Amino acid sequence: MFRPNVADQIHLIEHAAVNCYIVQDGANVLLVDAGLPAMWKLVVAALRELGRSPRDISALVLTHGHFDHLGFAARLQHDLDVPVFIHPGDAYIAAHPYRYKHEKNRLLYPVRYPRCIPILTRMSLAGALNVTGVSDLRTLDTESARAFPGHPEPLHTPGHTDGHCALHFGDRGTVITGDALVTLDPYTGARGPQIVSAAATANTHTALESLGMLAVTGAEIALPGHGMPYNGSIATAVELARQRGAT
Repeated sequence: MFRPNVADQIHLIEHAAVNCYIVQDGANVLLVDAGLPAMWKLVVAALRELGRSPRDISALVLTHGHFDHLGFAARLQHDLDVPVFIHPGDAYIAAHPYRYKHEKNRLLYPVRYPRCIPILTRMSLAGALNVTGVSDLRTLDTESARAFPGHPEPLHTPGHTDGHCALHFGDRGTVITGDALVTLDPYTGARGPQIVSAAATANTHTALESLGMLAVTGAEIALPGHGMPYNGSIATAVELARQRGAT
């Protein structure tokens, strides 16, 4: 699904409960996250609808290194020589996207939360089990982000992973939250503002603490890695996530 202008010149591509984003700034294009392998053709179609092509992609930013955010990153890097940026704390996961810390056994979640089964099945069919890791990564920091389309401010929001980062587009009143704050948890099927469950989160306590970094942005639009955009005060979304706690 392609949803243009979910925020000012920020466009959503969603498939199998996974999101990635196209950020425009004039003729320049930034991709935020690389979803699942099957999403590449959707990104190409979206770019064409926007009057752009894959050759216009100036950079790919990964909010973190999990497999469902890395889907076509290697293809961009190898075929189009697109530079890939990530926080150094997630460089290892990006190279080995199935080796990451999580607090609880993922295999128990379909038993406890059967409504997650169709979601995880769709993710698998979209290539979730066949993601290639990436190396030769560039450091995501305030200095490097100044050159990106939209000039976002990276926000280090650890917990889901050690190097997780959100991106704040201050002049657009928007924060791309990655998996620091989602509105759909693929491992439980629960909807609404929340952190991702312990099935895929390294430290849920730290993840809940990192929500404060999102709240202080004052953003009015939150664009998550999973689930629909949240339109309204990010502080309200953060409070709802804190009330829900960890699963």
